[in-house]
Amino acid sequence: MIDQAINSFDRALRTLTGGLSALRPSPAAELPEAELDTDERKHVAGLMRVNHTGEACAQALYEGQALTAKRKDVRERLRAAAAEESDHLSWCAERLTQLDAKPSLLNPLFYAASYAMGAVAGLAGDRLSLGFIEATEDQVCQHLDRHLQALPAKDERSRAIVAQMRQDEARHGEAALAVGGVEFPEAAKQAMTALSRLMTETAYRV
Repeated sequence: MIDQAINSFDRALRTLTGGLSALRPSPAAELPEAELDTDERKHVAGLMRVNHTGEACAQALYEGQALTAKRKDVRERLRAAAAEESDHLSWCAERLTQLDAKPSLLNPLFYAASYAMGAVAGLAGDRLSLGFIEATEDQVCQHLDRHLQALPAKDERSRAIVAQMRQDEARHGEAALAVGGVEFPEAAKQAMTALSRLMTETAYRV
């Protein structure tokens, strides 16, 4: 457990300082940069900042859950999902740089809160923890769908990143249920939506 805690702390530092590297190339790598006016660039930067914060939170959730998971196979699944999420984090960070924007200043706070939530979910049992993943990913997919509608059609780079993220997140949720996760009731998902809106509205601006 101590070794896991040390590894989690190291991953937290790398998540918050940009030290995690993507294993896959960015979906935007070969796409042209769009000509965005000032307002469009500011809006896209805000959306990608939110996505970056969401991916930092995903790292924290998975790390917290892996720390307290009971079964080895569940821990390994959580670690594998976290590795894929690190791609998303790197892609969003790169896109923010291209837009001359920075990540949210509140990421450390959001990371700590998400880590605690993940650890509590893990303590509640593996089936509930896996169900929490599915419920979270369901919220993320809805959030990314809204971003695909809000991003300018000409911004192929941002749209490609968000589309690939959406595909990966849906797969994570389906996999969590497939290995025994308990599906959360709609009321619980609605409560999670309210919390996520607080994060997104804040990270968009700060």
